[in-house]
Order: sequence, then structure tokens, then C-alpha cells
Amino acid sequence: VAGGGVRARVGSGPERRIGRAGTLRRPASRDTTSRGHRVPPIRRLAIATGVLLALTAAGTAGYVVIGGMTPLDALYMTVITLSTVGYSEVQPLGPGGRLFTIFLIAGGLGTVLYATVAVAEFFLEGHLREVLERRAMTRRIETTRDHVIVCGYGRLGREVASQLHREGRVVVVIDPNPALAERLEREGHLFLTASALEDGILGRAGVERAAAVVAATPSDADNVYIALAAREAHPGIAVHARGQSEAGIRYLRLAGATQVVSPYQLGGRRIAQAIVRPAVVDFIELASPGTGGEIDLEQIAIHPGCRVCGLPLRELPQHGVRVSVVAIKRADRASLIRPTAGDTIEAGDILVVVGDPENLGRLAELAAA
Repeated sequence: VAGGGVRARVGSGPERRIGRAGTLRRPASRDTTSRGHRVPPIRRLAIATGVLLALTAAGTAGYVVIGGMTPLDALYMTVITLSTVGYSEVQPLGPGGRLFTIFLIAGGLGTVLYATVAVAEFFLEGHLREVLERRAMTRRIETTRDHVIVCGYGRLGREVASQLHREGRVVVVIDPNPALAERLEREGHLFLTASALEDGILGRAGVERAAAVVAATPSDADNVYIALAAREAHPGIAVHARGQSEAGIRYLRLAGATQVVSPYQLGGRRIAQAIVRPAVVDFIELASPGTGGEIDLEQIAIHPGCRVCGLPLRELPQHGVRVSVVAIKRADRASLIRPTAGDTIEAGDILVVVGDPENLGRLAELAAA
């Protein structure tokens, strides 16, 4: 941190900077494709098609000007020349017309050869399959709602996506590394092989329909930009971001991040607590949701009209539910910490409870509408 700004480097990419005054320069999108500077076959095919169309237009115009042909005759002459089918000339050509035809044939043959190689490579290297798979993935993402978008599939992003998938949530991963595609598909995630910094990528990931965005890249500047872009596209979305430095955490909060997590601060606090209060840390880890332990710490939403609405906490055991309610988050009032047995469960409440998986599942069924 220098002069109150945040500097971040990833590999040998360009420097990103959040200035002292809080102005944000958009980080440069990084291309980490494993093929280096090689032009993809589909792009080569597009280039060849464009050149062929340009030659057709130029040939038509040339025959009109040089040979004095009608536009239709000139187009016909251009097509039979470029395709080398060998039909006779529409009308006799002078020296200028013949010279023009020689150059047109040379350019057409070169372009057709280039296009043929591109088409062969496109099919032989499996690029057609990749294109079809990308289109299928895009269609699946377009029909997804209330999903979570994870930007960056490093160690943090991978753990977030894994935990969410374990909880039954749909995850859309955005990462520019094409080598991750096979792993992401194997793990059951929807994904886009692109940088979250590119224009329109969050939109393609369905940010307007998403429940949350996780900015998990290793760069504070990138995460600030992702948070701002997500807020602009969907003002009410929950944005969870990774912060590396104190300044980065401050800027992420200013950018509207709902939650900012520093892995180093979080890990340091957990180690310190494990030294000072080992029993407390053991209990928290034991009660962590999804760990498969004997007890879980869970939150359960109370839906209107459910079987536990209006029920005092003391009567839960009469319905076969034996859990400890440690807090009640009210929809329109202050939350209750350490509620008493006489406190009533109301529609819209969120109960924070501790119990074994069986009793928690039973309470979730009773709380459903």
C-alpha cells in the first residue's frame, strides 16, 4: 500500500490502481488462454469468409468498371472466376480485364485454401463440439434463477462453489482459464470461460436473476470493479467479496459490497481463538452446517401458514422437534438473542437453531408453507 492506494499485480499483467481520491480505473481484462497468440480456427474461418465476400464485391465492381458489364453479369463472372468452374466468359475481355481476372483468381484461390484449412482444423480439433457445448451452457444459464455467481475459481472461489453446491445451490462460475472447463463440468457447475471484467459477462451469467455475486479474485481492484458492475446491473443483489489489504477492504465496502472477507484476517483470528478458547472453536467447527457432524448450526425460515406459526418455543418438543433455538431474526423488529421458552414463532422469522440433522429436518418440514 503506497500513498493510500491499492496496487495489485497478477502474473505479468498490467498494473491496476485504485487512486487516493477513490477513483477506479477499470482493470484490464486478461487473456489466459493456453494457445497464446494463435488465432482460433473459428475466427480464421470468419476472416476467410469476410475476405471472400470482399473479393466478390471488388470483382463485381471491377468487371463493371473495366469490362463494362451489367452488375448481374459482373457478379456471375466474379463467382465463376473465384470458384474456378471454367465456364466461358460472359463477353470477351480486353487486356485490362484479363489482367484483373488473373489477380482475382490468385486472390480467390488463396482465400479458398485458407478457408479450407480453417474448416478442416475446426472439425478435426473438436472446436465444433466446444461451440455447441458453449451454446448449450449459455441456454442453461439463461433459464437459471436465484443462483450464485462466483467470479474467480482459485482456492477461495473453489471452496465457496463447493460448499454452495453441497447445500443444493446452483452456481455459475466465471473464470478466464480454459483448462478449468473439464473440472467445472465434472463438479456440476455452470460456467463461463471469460474474465468477469469484460463488458456484458455478468449479464451473460444472469446477474439480473441471481441471488448473490462472489468476487473471489486475488486482486482488490478487480473485486471492486466486479462489485460496482454487479451493483449497477442489479442494485438489490448481495455482493460478497474477498479483500486482501485494509485499503482494499475499505474500497470494497465503499463499492457496496454486502460482506467483505479477508482470508488472512479470518484465518488468523481462528488460529488465535483455537489457542485461547480451543473448546469453543471445536464446538463451532462441530456445529458448522454441512460438515456431517453429530450436530449442526442451521437457519430455518418460517413461512406464512406453516404448522409452527404462533407456536411458543416450549411446545416444539410436542411436535417431535428437539432443538435449541439460539436466536430469532424478526422480519420487522429487533432480533432476539437467547429467546425464552415463551417467545412465539411468527411468520417471516428466521430461526437460528442447533440440533442433530434429523430434528433440524423435521423442523424445516414444519416451517414450510
